[in-house]
Formats: sequence, C-alpha cells, structure tokens
Amino acid sequence: MRRSFGSVQAVAGVDLAAEPGRVTALIGPNGSGKTTLLLMLAGLLLPDAGGISVAGVDPATHAYQARSRTGWMPDVFGTWDSLTAREVLTTVAAAYRMSPADGEARAAELLGLVHLGELADQPAHVLSRGQKQRLGLARALVHDPDVLLLDEPASGLDPRSRVDLRVLVRQLAAQGKTVLVSSHVLTELDEMADDAVFISRGRTVAEESVESAGRTRRWRMTALDRDALITFLEGTDVTFEVMPDDARAVLVPLADDAAAARLLGDAVRAEVDVVSLAPAGGVLEQKYLALEEERR
Repeated sequence: MRRSFGSVQAVAGVDLAAEPGRVTALIGPNGSGKTTLLLMLAGLLLPDAGGISVAGVDPATHAYQARSRTGWMPDVFGTWDSLTAREVLTTVAAAYRMSPADGEARAAELLGLVHLGELADQPAHVLSRGQKQRLGLARALVHDPDVLLLDEPASGLDPRSRVDLRVLVRQLAAQGKTVLVSSHVLTELDEMADDAVFISRGRTVAEESVESAGRTRRWRMTALDRDALITFLEGTDVTFEVMPDDARAVLVPLADDAAAARLLGDAVRAEVDVVSLAPAGGVLEQKYLALEEERR
C-alpha cells in the first residue's frame, strides 16, 4: 500500500500480513511510515494505492464494519481530558452501540484490568503519562475487537506496567486476536512478539518469525584471559570477532542455545576461564542492526 503527504512519500510500498492468534511487531526508525501505516489500517487515513483487509473487511469501503472489529491505540492518549476515566470508556462503548448497562460493566472490567480502578472517577487530565497509556489500552479494548493496533503502547509505562502489558498482549493473542504492535523498545518486543515486519523509508525490507530470527545470533563470550580464549577459538570451527571496547570479550555467532552450551562445555574442558556466555542483544535488535537498509 502507498500513502503520500504532498511531495513526501510516507508509505511507499508496504506488504504486511498479521495472523490471528499471533503478535506481530512493526519495527523501523522514526519517519519510516509506521504510524501512517497503522492509521490506514485503523481506517483513519485512506491509502493512495493498494489494498487493505482488516479481519476480512476493507476499512476504506466498509468503515463501520472494519472499526467495529478493530481496536486502535495511538501513541498519545488524545482528547477528552475533561472526562473521567470511566466516562472515557463508557463514551467509547456508546459509540460502538453498546447499551449503557453493558458499557458501564465493560468500563469497570477494563479499569480493573489496567489497574486504574482507584482513578475511575478522576478526570483524565490528572492522570500521568503512563496512566493515560493504560487508559488508552482499555479504550482500544472496549468493544472486544478481533484486531488490535498498538502504536508505542509501552511509552511512559513504569516497569511493573510494562510487564503487565506484555502479559496482557500475550493473553489477547492466546484468545485468537490479531495484534500488531509498533515499538522502539526491541527487547520488549522479543518477549511479546511471534513475528516481525521491518520497514524503512516506507517500504517493507524484511519479514521473519521471532523464532527463526533467533536461530543464529551473536553471543558475547568473556574470559579472564582473552588471549587464552582466542587461542581456544582458533582451534575450533567457530568464527569470532574481538570486542574493541572490552579487553576480555569476543563475539561469536551461534546457531542456537544448544550450540552455545556445547561451546561453553568445550571451553571449560580446555581450561579456559570463561566468565560468561550470553546473547549480545535481543533477537529483534540483532536482526534490525544486521539490516543494511538503514546504513545507506
């Protein structure tokens, strides 16, 4: 799909498929077109070209049907600061044609789910950034949508709330919902996502499952005596890279955890004083940094 703003091509050619029951991460730098793409999927922007299907419905031609099955959480809470947290949710429920009684019940349920029960009757403008984010997530869930579009949902959340968010997102996927989440915090996406779509300059540059992306990754291996470690590695078929910023560490690409365990065992038997062997970064972070697209 494509979308321009005047002479600026925000989305130039994105192909994306997010599956039910899975969490798909949307990854790219600032200005890569992620938010524009999410706005089109939410039915809030029309594409200039290309087709969109959300839960089997085109939001450009069947707006109400698509939105009734889609939950949209922008990266900023937005308007209605004069309403209480409860009123925000009941207003959204009414917009989705829920009865007042059902709207009240759903609002109470969701306020408890996002840990805002004690602030239910406080105006939204007194909420912190993180509390507004949690209210924004509850707002997206009011009508129990089949598809969730989350733009930087963890922004402003405290550590406990970030954990709660990850757990909730995984629970929603387990219920069969399609979850598409954009975030710059790739380590969190490692623990949340099943699949990843990388975009740059408005185009899809890579698609991969998190499981397959993690099959070959770089590990940081540290020893008391790096020279002894290097001598040991030179006697194996493992390639390695010396860390210029660490006098005791090297980087080694390994296929999986089993390969790491074998290498560690061999090093110990060779009497190399290994201090640690651990991934040098998250799966998605390493995949993103390996892409050459952003270096051009």
